[in-house]
Amino acid sequence: MNLVFRLAWRNLWRQPRRTWLTTGAMVFSNTLLVFMISLQFGMYGLMIDNTLQAFTGHLQVQAPGFIDDQKMRQTVEGIVPLANELRGEFPDQHVAARANGFALISSAERSYGVAVFGVQPEYEPRVSTLPGLVATGRFLEDNDATEIVIGAALARNLKVGVGDELTLLGSGKDGSFAAAVVNIAGIFDSGIPDFDRSITEIPLGLFQDVFYMNGSGHHIVLNNGGISGVAELKARVEATLPSDQELAVHDWDRLQPGLQQAIKADMSSAFFMYGILVVLVAFSVLNTQLMSVLERTHEFGIVMSLGLTPGRLGRLVLLETAIMGLLGFLLGTFLGGLLTAWLSVNGFAYPGMEEMAVKFNLPARFYPEVSTLSLISGPMVVFLFTIIAALYPALRLHRLHPVEAMRAV
Repeated sequence: MNLVFRLAWRNLWRQPRRTWLTTGAMVFSNTLLVFMISLQFGMYGLMIDNTLQAFTGHLQVQAPGFIDDQKMRQTVEGIVPLANELRGEFPDQHVAARANGFALISSAERSYGVAVFGVQPEYEPRVSTLPGLVATGRFLEDNDATEIVIGAALARNLKVGVGDELTLLGSGKDGSFAAAVVNIAGIFDSGIPDFDRSITEIPLGLFQDVFYMNGSGHHIVLNNGGISGVAELKARVEATLPSDQELAVHDWDRLQPGLQQAIKADMSSAFFMYGILVVLVAFSVLNTQLMSVLERTHEFGIVMSLGLTPGRLGRLVLLETAIMGLLGFLLGTFLGGLLTAWLSVNGFAYPGMEEMAVKFNLPARFYPEVSTLSLISGPMVVFLFTIIAALYPALRLHRLHPVEAMRAV
């Protein structure tokens, strides 16, 4: 085997320029794949975290069936004490209680239907990035104050500003008439017109009084800080909940099913592009090895006439390809890992990204996510396809006749 390996190594460098060009194509594609896959996984993590931290959270404790119907009467009783209990049981988690309903909101000139959320001003900034999006005025401060935070699109539609009064009209938990007059404390701008037009927030204490909630609410939000460990946290929360209440715990995948679907759709399109790159590299290897076999036809005819079988010659060609593919794998993985590791610490940005990040309350730099999967998966596929590409030149040797081969020039 040592002799076969040395022979394969010598054959590769009979045409060093061609070998380096083919190996260089594999190194470039492997480096690019490592970087792009790492960046893609990093972007998915950023997209998930920012989507969930914007409002949903990683876990929610709700009444059974509320996630599908969202009826006012499907409540969590004693929601604030329960949130305090969870906060004590899980000091490393951010926990906040909420209630939500629908109301007609009116200014002096116009009226619109909106979703009204009752939030805890002290804890809401820890589970949601919406308080950080307040562009004018301030976020809520007092749990019982008669104030409201609305979106920029809704403020334009109602023709109001900070300090103006709005009237809320809705239906309480018991079906009674709910009404309140509130002052605008702040106006947020998320950059999503539909969100800014339909979402409003008032203090939880005020919400409970206006909508006759009797101390209840609709969901408790837990922000884990990242999607890793959410399944374990869900099991722990379920074990902690009081047995006298029938409550449901939903993770982020259940709360935001469209997010997982969007990631799968993006992965499909990305893998299609990666597949094109891999196929191009495979054809480059096929071309190189086919030329190498054709150039050595006379030589192969001689050794076959001396008794060497086509199978052993085919294995020699495959070994040459494997050595070349292994070089591309090692060098590409090393360079791609080095580049990705550096960017995972320092991040990178492109012109105009900072302005966009500030507008959407996102980080100003992207950080690729380095993992064993992102380092190996792409180069491994390239390596396998190079071996497959070499099968045709290797099998072609089985149709080679020694006498005819020796006549080739």
